[in-house]
Amino acid sequence: MTVLVTGAAGFIGLHTCAALLRRGETVIGVDNLNDYYSVALKEARLAQLAKYSSFAFHRVELAERGALESIVSTRRDIDRIIHLAAQAGVRYSLVNPHAYVSSNVVGHLEVLEVSRRMSALKHLVFASSSSVYGGNTKLPFAVADRVDTPHSLYAATKKADELMSYCYAHLYRLPTTGLRFFTVYGPWGRPDMAAWLFTEAIIADRPVKVFNHGKMQRDFTYIDDIVSGVVACLDRPPTDSGLEPPCRIYNLGNHRSEPLMRFIAVLESALGKKAKIELAPMEAGDVQATYADIADTERDLGFSPQTTIDEGIPRFVAWYRSYHRLS
Repeated sequence: MTVLVTGAAGFIGLHTCAALLRRGETVIGVDNLNDYYSVALKEARLAQLAKYSSFAFHRVELAERGALESIVSTRRDIDRIIHLAAQAGVRYSLVNPHAYVSSNVVGHLEVLEVSRRMSALKHLVFASSSSVYGGNTKLPFAVADRVDTPHSLYAATKKADELMSYCYAHLYRLPTTGLRFFTVYGPWGRPDMAAWLFTEAIIADRPVKVFNHGKMQRDFTYIDDIVSGVVACLDRPPTDSGLEPPCRIYNLGNHRSEPLMRFIAVLESALGKKAKIELAPMEAGDVQATYADIADTERDLGFSPQTTIDEGIPRFVAWYRSYHRLS
């Protein structure tokens, strides 16, 4: 059968589609190719997927009512959906909040509405975020923790997605799983994230701005580990006992909380060049530390992240040099 992947031109979308295609799936990718960051990068990702004859792409604005339905109605073979499309970025949500409500809330509603009308749908997997943990101070973050103190509108929209999904699972018995991603990095990554920003600055001899005066920790998770978790989740839809809605939430993280300054040190080593550090106060909407408790994910999905930053960062740097044709 066929998997529909939203956000197919995105970082995680590219790698997820490629993993599914490699194992013989037919994949329908959709994306709106917005200009939040380089459209050329998104098109280059799609060019990687276009090499597979079993991949088809449609440019779709999910928040436009009926747009996704027009695709699904012509493909009755779609039996699973991986919904990755979203307006990303914590800081940008302070600048353009309407984009987050349109993409992350209205767009998610459209996916749910389409999904509930698909009689053949076996599983809807959707992207949430570690940002939902907001002001939590207990580490590591566990799915059972309360997540009602978001520090950004982005986080609030992702929590809204989880609540909406639970509601649809309850009302329509729609098998649904949300995945809280923790700081994903790797080849084909986003230009607004630390690995890319820091690499670009170090190569160009520009200062690397480090917030909270360097007192930051992140659960950096390599893209291959994330994708293994997404695919394992797709293959294990929640069962409907009739008592609880068939809706689950899992953390996908590396289960390591790395100091940001160590991340920079590994990056310096991979680049063979020291960074010029510019220390800055904590930014609005940010959090000091993230750290994933993945016990449930290990137990239920067999999830076992393998890649440390000592292995993953050099792989990203090698890709970055190749993509930009740097020596």
